[in-house]
Amino acid sequence: MDTLTLKLRGMSCASCANNIEQAIRSVSGVIDCNVNFGAEQTTIHYDQKQTDLQTIQAAIDAAGYSSSVLQEEIFSGEDDADKASNLAEKRQLILKLLVAGVISMILFVGSIPMMTGLHLPVIPEFLHNPWLQLVLTTPVQLWCCWSFYQNAWKALKHHTATMDTLIAVGTSAAYLYSLFVTLFPEFLIAQGLMPHVYYEVSATVITFILLGRLLENRAKGQTSEAIRQLMGLQPKNARVIRDGIEMDIPIAEVQINDVILVRPGEKIPVDGEVIAGASTVDEAMVTGESVPVQKQIGDEVIGATINKTGSFQFRVTRVGKDTFLSQIVKLVQQAQGSKAPIQRLADQVTGWFVPVVIAIAIATFVIWFNFMGNFTLATMTTVGVLIIACPCALGLATPTSIMVGTGKGAENGILIKDAQSLELAHKIQIIVLDKTGTLTQGKPTVTDFVSVNGTAHHHEIQLLQLAASVEKNSEHPLAEAVVKYAQSQEASLTEVNHFAAIAGSGVQAVVANRLVQIGTQRWMAELGINTDSLQQYKEAWETAGKTVILIAVDGELQGVMGIADALKPSSAAAVKTLQKLGLEVVMLTGDNRKTAEAIAQEVGIQRVFPEVRPDQKAAMIQFLQQEGLKKKHSAPSTQHSLVAMVGDGINDAPALAQADVGIAIGTGTDVAIAASDITLISGDLQGIVTAIQLSRATIRNIRQNLFFAFIYNVIGIPVAAGILFPIFGWLLNPILAGAAMALSSVSVVTNALRLRKFQPKVIS
Repeated sequence: MDTLTLKLRGMSCASCANNIEQAIRSVSGVIDCNVNFGAEQTTIHYDQKQTDLQTIQAAIDAAGYSSSVLQEEIFSGEDDADKASNLAEKRQLILKLLVAGVISMILFVGSIPMMTGLHLPVIPEFLHNPWLQLVLTTPVQLWCCWSFYQNAWKALKHHTATMDTLIAVGTSAAYLYSLFVTLFPEFLIAQGLMPHVYYEVSATVITFILLGRLLENRAKGQTSEAIRQLMGLQPKNARVIRDGIEMDIPIAEVQINDVILVRPGEKIPVDGEVIAGASTVDEAMVTGESVPVQKQIGDEVIGATINKTGSFQFRVTRVGKDTFLSQIVKLVQQAQGSKAPIQRLADQVTGWFVPVVIAIAIATFVIWFNFMGNFTLATMTTVGVLIIACPCALGLATPTSIMVGTGKGAENGILIKDAQSLELAHKIQIIVLDKTGTLTQGKPTVTDFVSVNGTAHHHEIQLLQLAASVEKNSEHPLAEAVVKYAQSQEASLTEVNHFAAIAGSGVQAVVANRLVQIGTQRWMAELGINTDSLQQYKEAWETAGKTVILIAVDGELQGVMGIADALKPSSAAAVKTLQKLGLEVVMLTGDNRKTAEAIAQEVGIQRVFPEVRPDQKAAMIQFLQQEGLKKKHSAPSTQHSLVAMVGDGINDAPALAQADVGIAIGTGTDVAIAASDITLISGDLQGIVTAIQLSRATIRNIRQNLFFAFIYNVIGIPVAAGILFPIFGWLLNPILAGAAMALSSVSVVTNALRLRKFQPKVIS
């Protein structure tokens, strides 16, 4: 399955988004697609063997809209043609708004006597002339409203209706009615009706709608501020050393294995590995971590971060769309273009909203004309219904909040894969934490070492040489600790044969014709190796919270090591905060029970699953999901528990995928990050707290938006139809209906923008 993200043009409301979605889904080979009205983009999952980009874009074109591939490489930015087109559209919108606004003010002043019955001497008499009002209104109706007519006609050709249909029909009704009255006033007089014209209604409604579009576009643009800020982080040029010569070149020309020089205060242009010099680097822009990180030879550096103190050279390892920053931008773009489950109701409503509104408008006209016999009253109430009905607010309620929420997450070093993950995070009941690399630093060190042959230095060095030679072939953090310890003791390493890693147990290999096996006591017992001689050390070290590994040579126990992995400074505080948020915190580890319980007690975790092999982790997550919540003073519930898993290693990937929400530590492996729903770039566990709080704030914001959007239409349409007229004699002026419609979308987007002020709460 391939994924494609397209930028869309020509959408004016949520109904347009539904039309595009239906057009894309009708293409053979398209598996799924989500059209995001707020982001003006669509994410499409399709089978490349059955369809391609051109076919999908042709379907979008046939529906009356246009599209282009969303840029992924951050240095490529927005296409110049797109920039020019967007700027021209914005300028034309402003010009139309100014023209319509000035004319509307003149018409409104001229209509005051008709609306109020007051003839004010300050209002010139000629402004009351319907022929003058016709001349003034016509350019507003035909030029300022032209884009609405175009979009309405395109929708009609495809047998659909959109918000533009309502605007075109509503304003045309007011204009044509007034034109008829201007041409044939005697007809209305003969019917006993006053020949009032409503040109100001048509012009003012168009003005308010144009104003609403301008404010809406501006507000929607602010929801993508996080993307623009990320794109603006990368410098335009890099100082490359080629053939001993320093040269400044555009970032797009940097190649893998180039050597780049970075001086104090400069931004690091792309990702790489330090090969000379040392410095501290401010990585806050991409990781959310405020403390500068020490960098020396062999350390990785991330593009767009800021060099603080010293100069250094690094070898380029990733460029273009493969850089860390580009991957962040891509993930945020995909998340902002995805659709949350909570949006389904709004999608269902907007799918039939416009046809229903047109039906209500027709019914309104028929009822008022038949029962009151008043053509003017019937026309104005019908226009009011058409104008006030606005599915845009419904269409914007969810995606704008998702866009701001995911962008805010990126600012805090939290990458959220899609809207569904963001929504699910607020429902988490149980959070499972892996120990090594998650609760702990993931950089264990050997603290104790005992040889069965005594403390003679040559015996220890010989055993270290055998053990480290085997462990250097393993990627496990404990293996790295053994190798570093051996090197510190000046033990030389040799080549090994027949290396094998036994998941969750240990490693083995042949070194100098001797079989060396290193691992857990359980594995040693399975191999039939007696461990009694060193049991006292093992028990004492495990009680202190250390991981113990045993070393056997040719089937006999030869040594034991105690390895400690320090807790992250944030672990205990993060666990305490998660518990105060109402979550049950569980620790999952392959360590033995004593070591696991010692670590758990140190951070305040009550429930521990020790000695869990990698292939058992996903099963443990499934067990917790099916277990249900144990309610106080009641039997266990059959309710499915929502479980989040936090891990950083390759062996955590199945568990991350099994969990309802998988949270990967960004300092971990690419496999774990790919299998997760949320990634903490910095590896700080406080990011889990921030992610959950952000999810809760975003869902709360979405619910507010949906409430305002629904209640606006539920109240506004009946009032516009005249439901209050028989009781209070009150009718909604179409001008007010137009203003309300314009402000509804703006209010929803403005409410979503409040999320930009989100700050994680400290729970004491």
